[in-house]
Amino acid sequence: MSPKKEYGDFQTPLSLARRVAALVAQKEMYFGAIIEPTCGVGAFLEAAAELFGTSPRYLGFDINPDYVEAARAALARIGPAKGTVQQRDFYTTNWKQFLSDQAGPLLIIGNPPWITNAGMGVLKGENLPKKSNFQGHSGLDAMTGKANFDISEWMLIRLLQALQGSRGVIAMLCKTATARKVLRHAWLNGLDVGPSSLHLIDAAVEFGVSVDACLLYTHIGFGATGSTATVYGSLSADQPLRTFGLSAGELVSDLDAYRELRDLDGQEHRKWRSGVKHDAAQVMEFTQANGYFINGLGERCELEDDYIFPLLKSSDLANGRLRPTRFVLLTQRRTGDPTEQIRSIAPKTWRYLLEHADQLGRRGSSVYTNRARFSIFGVGDYSFSSAKVAISGLYKNLQFQAFGSAGGKPIVVDDTCYFIPCDSKQEAEFFTDLLNSETARRFVSSLVFTDAKRPVTVDILKRIDLKKLAERAGQKCAAIDYLSSRSLKASQQPLLSRRNL
Repeated sequence: MSPKKEYGDFQTPLSLARRVAALVAQKEMYFGAIIEPTCGVGAFLEAAAELFGTSPRYLGFDINPDYVEAARAALARIGPAKGTVQQRDFYTTNWKQFLSDQAGPLLIIGNPPWITNAGMGVLKGENLPKKSNFQGHSGLDAMTGKANFDISEWMLIRLLQALQGSRGVIAMLCKTATARKVLRHAWLNGLDVGPSSLHLIDAAVEFGVSVDACLLYTHIGFGATGSTATVYGSLSADQPLRTFGLSAGELVSDLDAYRELRDLDGQEHRKWRSGVKHDAAQVMEFTQANGYFINGLGERCELEDDYIFPLLKSSDLANGRLRPTRFVLLTQRRTGDPTEQIRSIAPKTWRYLLEHADQLGRRGSSVYTNRARFSIFGVGDYSFSSAKVAISGLYKNLQFQAFGSAGGKPIVVDDTCYFIPCDSKQEAEFFTDLLNSETARRFVSSLVFTDAKRPVTVDILKRIDLKKLAERAGQKCAAIDYLSSRSLKASQQPLLSRRNL
């Protein structure tokens, strides 16, 4: 593995570092010390010294000794600037002690690693923080991926915590999703964080990577705390695009639009579900040709119909392709069901599973640990409802779709999609029309961050109050009838009466 990959290494071009330093210089008059905790070759130290001169003390640190030498040379080019560059491991440094020893106000500037802990693990990298549930996720969220985080997220939170009680500014390049997570953590945990902003950059131009990125700019110890941040379109833009912030413990992407429609943020009358998770598309998903099922390995498979269901994926929902051309093998009706009965009910299917046992056994997710052989996840009676309202979690177009069955079998969706079960296609179409209304679109858009890896989540969908949405559309009576139907039982929710609606 290359050192570049090991350290999540994207060296900042000096031209970009200069634009960042220029933005800081426009906003701040004086710093006692300017610190680059992961300085690389020292672009930010050099750019800051060019603008702030000899007054501040310049401090740079990096774990890579070659970078330390390069950063020392970069700082030396500025002349008489007071500076020190040392080899130091970010993860073992007592930043609270170090920062409290410096004359303030402080500027912490730079570009921490753009890699996740999971990505580093895949690369077998050792340059990782000690494992801890610093995000506070529940066991299931941790098991299904929410515990994955950018290394820069961990670093930035540690720096924010270390600055508590001091006076300083953080100006760090990172992914926009990381910046939001860091601010959310600070706001929810009562950290002293004042005026904050995100200034978008073009990561494809600057670093050759396709990711939404920004400069995170925030103040600590300036006496004006808050839970909002302004987004600017570039480092030079002076007119904001929007303001996001915290509302009821959750991030809202557009506070102005949200405040206009916040009455729709209410009860989850129908429980949103994620689709089926199997983590083995080449083995478990098929097309069909000449009476045979063809798996992702190109193999022609003879399988009984008992455990085969028509499948829609995110791209199908986002593009309105509601006639399934793919199929999925579902080994269970409910998570936790035994699978041995497949042997007698569908012997060809059982033989197929045995032939591909190695691939299925290599599935990495811990959700399959200590479960039945060939088990799947995200499956229940709701998965087999006769109709559904569904949306892709991966696309930005926020298009809800209604569909029912195909070939006499209920259509299922994969785990990149979310849905609510319905008793009939008519019911599904009713809720789809509500959710695709202009009012609903504006409300959901106020919650969604379109640059996120998965813009639409269950956490967002469950905030849509279908009853209140129906009232706005003059459809209250129809909504009451549908929301009182037996689909609620299939969703594992208590039945509602007209009285409590």
